[in-house]
Amino acid sequence: MSALAVEGLGKAFAGEHVVEDVSLTLERGEFFSLIGPSGCGKTTTLRMLAGLLDPDSGTIRIDGRDVTDRPARNRATNMVFQELVLFPHMTVAENVAYGLARSGVPKPERQTRVTEALDLVDLGGFGERDPADLSGGQRQRVALARALVNDPEVLLLDEPLASLDRALRGEMQREFRRIQRDSETTFLYVTHDQESAMSMSDRVAVMRAGEIVDRGPPRQLYSRPRTRFVAEFLGDATVLDGEVVSRDGGTATVETQAGRVNAISETANDHSDSVAHPARGGHTRRRRPDGRGGRRGLQGVLRGGDRRLRRRATDGPPRAQRRGIRRPRSIDGRR
Repeated sequence: MSALAVEGLGKAFAGEHVVEDVSLTLERGEFFSLIGPSGCGKTTTLRMLAGLLDPDSGTIRIDGRDVTDRPARNRATNMVFQELVLFPHMTVAENVAYGLARSGVPKPERQTRVTEALDLVDLGGFGERDPADLSGGQRQRVALARALVNDPEVLLLDEPLASLDRALRGEMQREFRRIQRDSETTFLYVTHDQESAMSMSDRVAVMRAGEIVDRGPPRQLYSRPRTRFVAEFLGDATVLDGEVVSRDGGTATVETQAGRVNAISETANDHSDSVAHPARGGHTRRRRPDGRGGRRGLQGVLRGGDRRLRRRATDGPPRAQRRGIRRPRSIDGRR
């Protein structure tokens, strides 16, 4: 049985649909990320799952139970917000124990669970400190411990690393992944930061204009995106516009301005001959003029500030690869 199952979820504000027909399934112990540009509906989706917003349509099941109409307090979820909202007048331990105390958990059990939660996030011995005395990363761990101490079936995280600097964000990404594995809790992580989602997640779903347009393991999404939007959203890519001239099993031959290339057929629309094919990680091979598939093909993509196009030179003598910024060679080999 899945930890979370969502079917046909929808929400509109003032007649405008912000989430439309969203369906998701999260397996137990999975780290699942929901990504997309600002305003695509991912935070609205998360708030409906948490019980903070009522959906207009669809169903939400947690551990097989329909919780669509249940308030947040009656769902086996907890949420970590971008704004941590730690109580400044309480110690670290009191912050972590707050939800347990409100639920009437006896003090001896609260103390045991708080100690275990702080140990899990590598803050053992910090219980008597004030939140103001902690670093940004440590406060983030306190918020995570406070959410995990209640033993949720699904932990919902709304861009919790957005306020951290790049170096600290990278450190916390590794910590989040470790904590998720150690706790065996299902994480649903919402962010517009593609890098963090792709590095931490077992699976990722991409949202656009209120709908999920692609989903799958990070490597699959990056190398075999279903749409041009997904290809470009997940990183700068060389996208080749062209016409499908033939199909053979799982591949299609596409005529582009760069010549004919062999493409995985999933990247070509089965209902149209006009396609946009992303050249990523060896999934494109340039064909020789005689029509035979050449062994020299696109092995990488133009990315970020590096702007290097690596070629796999297996059909000729090895050539020295110079480091640094290089302009890609054209098809005929000239700069």
